[in-house]
Amino acid sequence: MQQIPTQVIDFLSTQDFVIVSSIDKSGFPHSSCKNIVKVNPLGEVYLMDVYSGVTGENIRRNSQVSISAVDEHKFAGFCLKGKAKILPEDHISQEIIKSWGDNITSRLTKRLLKNLAQGQAHGHHPEASLPKPKHLIIMEVEEIVDLAPHG
Repeated sequence: MQQIPTQVIDFLSTQDFVIVSSIDKSGFPHSSCKNIVKVNPLGEVYLMDVYSGVTGENIRRNSQVSISAVDEHKFAGFCLKGKAKILPEDHISQEIIKSWGDNITSRLTKRLLKNLAQGQAHGHHPEASLPKPKHLIIMEVEEIVDLAPHG
């Protein structure tokens, strides 16, 4: 397990979601959007999964995953590579559930305020209708790649 530098933790904390890539049963990459609920500086990333879909199936079959996050305005980003495991819904701590709920509330609030500032009213807010989390993905980081150009 690789420790996660403060710079990476701070960057990830600004992301509303990250892209999690897993390997499907045919050996192809499968990418999905997930919400980070906690980052342990010792090398673990906790991601909430509200669906029992392809990502969970893929991780159960092949634990290798990557997490990618970018900020197009800063031209910065990171890719974290490692191995993941699935923690079932009934084993997720209340602290993690609360953190996920707080993140969703924050995303919804930011979206509403941005829409109001831009004079755009939307009746549909996806975060408000997300189902209850199905499981937690815990990734042990083995490698961190800085995606910013260096030259």
